[in-house]
Amino acid sequence: MTSQTPVSRSPRSAAVIGAGQTGVTAALGLLDAGFTVTLYSDRDQRSLRDDVPATGTALEFGETQQAEAALGLDSFTGRAPRHTGLSVRIAGPENAELIAFDGTFDGYVGVAVDTRLKADERLTAFLERGGDFVVGPVTVESLDAIAAANDLTLVATGRGGLADLFPIDEERTVYDKPQRSLLTVTVTGLDFDPGVFAHRSPAGGAHSLFSILAEQGEAWWGPYLHKDAGPSWAFLGWARPGSDWETRFAAADSAESALRIVKDLYRDYIDWDLPEVQATQVIAEDPHSWLKGAVRPVVRAGVGRTSGGHPVAALGDTAVAYDPVAGQGAQSGLIQAQRLVAAAAVHDGPFDEQWITDQYAAFLAARSDAAAKVTRLFLSDPAFADIGGQFFATAAVNPKFASALVGLLHRPQPFLPIDTPADAAAYITEVTGTDAAELLAKFAPAGRFERSTFAPVAVG
Repeated sequence: MTSQTPVSRSPRSAAVIGAGQTGVTAALGLLDAGFTVTLYSDRDQRSLRDDVPATGTALEFGETQQAEAALGLDSFTGRAPRHTGLSVRIAGPENAELIAFDGTFDGYVGVAVDTRLKADERLTAFLERGGDFVVGPVTVESLDAIAAANDLTLVATGRGGLADLFPIDEERTVYDKPQRSLLTVTVTGLDFDPGVFAHRSPAGGAHSLFSILAEQGEAWWGPYLHKDAGPSWAFLGWARPGSDWETRFAAADSAESALRIVKDLYRDYIDWDLPEVQATQVIAEDPHSWLKGAVRPVVRAGVGRTSGGHPVAALGDTAVAYDPVAGQGAQSGLIQAQRLVAAAAVHDGPFDEQWITDQYAAFLAARSDAAAKVTRLFLSDPAFADIGGQFFATAAVNPKFASALVGLLHRPQPFLPIDTPADAAAYITEVTGTDAAELLAKFAPAGRFERSTFAPVAVG
């Protein structure tokens, strides 16, 4: 991570538009770097915590945790249930059970934390340290005055037409529409001990679960820290366009209906995990513990100009929106925020269009381009079908490569130069020390995945 040693000078001013996890992280970081900072939100602090759903599961791994540590922030690894690996099952056409492997995280852990909790705690710290919090909508018109009054303005929300200030990067934006419909729900009722999901991994509840069904979509379960219920579990599903899953997801209108849809989906399609899923319960005190929608993956220009010609920087989802299938959105936004804070802290000059452009280009090269490419791999993008086939089949026969494959969620950069099956084979050989063709020759379809025999412990 880049260092943060502020240049000695009179305080400079910054504005951050949007008080989600990424925006408030940047605001707090700039404040600690010696800026006077104003954070803008269309909701007050209580409403941000209790009146909206979390923006996905926000799964984070080692590189992102390092970025938070560089800002002096709690990464929640000591408070949230930890993920120490990822268990993967892949079913092909007609739900044929093909590939099973368990990848262990090597030298890092994952945590999934309610973004409302993290943003709320950081907003509290921001206010306690003297930050200014302004509640009210920011429009394209009002942004001009804000940018004029501040040395640096970061836009961490696309609402109110603000996203349109940043043109779409047509070369980096691959898709013209969402690739999946999404459904998420947070639940209780399961522990994290080895007896939970024991059929998937010896680590049991310490590993998150990822299932890919070629004709329907993807499904993920993982340990989670909910703002009210504390340690819990989260489900996140991705439905392919035109699939039965897409129809089912669209019917969700509450946490209760969302969980009912998930349980029925596991009964009909992913019965190997059904007993644990059936044991889960909704979080009654949080009616916003679920979410449905769709995300078009988009990369925008990093700099925009207000009507008066003032440069502003795109941050987080406003800059790059990822499909959440590979967990890159929250990670990318936090890494971008840390990089911007560190660069601003030591910059001795104006935060002009060139400075913003240079910082954004460095961020794309250091993280975002690779993160977007890994997301396409896990989305089963046809452009990477042959590479994905090699990778997932090799993971099924070689634990070392299984760990390297799931490690791309933590550090996606190794995938950036891989464009052909030959590149993929060379990477497999490099990681494992064994010829890729030799490993692939050992692969055989699973035939039938092991089924859960989990039985909840009666309390009474």
